[in-house]
Amino acid sequence: MKFNALMVQTRCPTPLGDLTLAASPNGLAGAWFDDQRHLPASLAAQLAGQSALWPEQATNPILQEAIKQLTAYFAGQKNSFDLPLDLSAGSPFQQAVWRALLTIPRGSTTSYGALSASIGRTSAVRAVGGAIGRNPISIVVPCHRVIGITGSLTGYAGGLHRKTAFLQLEGAL
Repeated sequence: MKFNALMVQTRCPTPLGDLTLAASPNGLAGAWFDDQRHLPASLAAQLAGQSALWPEQATNPILQEAIKQLTAYFAGQKNSFDLPLDLSAGSPFQQAVWRALLTIPRGSTTSYGALSASIGRTSAVRAVGGAIGRNPISIVVPCHRVIGITGSLTGYAGGLHRKTAFLQLEGAL
């Protein structure tokens, strides 16, 4: 993935672990738990003690609003997010999958196959799963709402314990 060169970042504490939030001038572009799979290389290097590629900017209005809305979400006071999003780091296919994730209502789940069908790519279930796993905006772009066709909780880059917690918070479990 290729992120906007003008990204800024800040940290957001949550009950499930700290998030690094990143924004471009166009919107929220990232929300990653420290131990999440598929971290951007620059963030993984930063967490390993190297200097940050993206400057810290806690005063960025997009990041401030994201923290406010995430805090309300975890407190059970917010059912959806209203943030400008920058999905441009992904391929056109990944962006289509991420936009489809945004249509899954809180309290609902869907299967990988159903999501594939919703974007007109019924035979691309594995590719859809790969795009979901690389979703850069955890929680806000609700990849946790995608489950196995049998109802099993399969895969989540942030860990199945977090996926379970999100679905319980949203009343889907």
